[in-house]
Amino acid sequence: MSQDAVDGTTQVVAVRGEIDLFTAPELKTALGEAIEGGKSRIVVDLEETTFLDSTALGVLIGTVKRLRSRDGRLTIVNVDQNIAKTFEITGLDQIFTIRGSRDEALAALDEAEASS
Repeated sequence: MSQDAVDGTTQVVAVRGEIDLFTAPELKTALGEAIEGGKSRIVVDLEETTFLDSTALGVLIGTVKRLRSRDGRLTIVNVDQNIAKTFEITGLDQIFTIRGSRDEALAALDEAEASS
């Protein structure tokens, strides 16, 4: 997992490999630290992620709730069809803003702010 501060309010958290019961706490900690550090715009980059389970989805949902309470936003970068299917089956593709690249995800944060 890597973290990249884009600016004072924006953080990219890139995850590699699988996010499951064993690795989801690491993601939760990274996202929590970003929020506590004042980041209100977070991109979770799943380009190099091969699998996520319900624990990972729970972490993402919890992060969205925390950000919303602070007028923050979260976007997800995903190119994996299996992960896309997981979001669709659970209906979470309606909750999360999902884009195909990091640049598109960052642009979606800007669009969301402009329209609110």
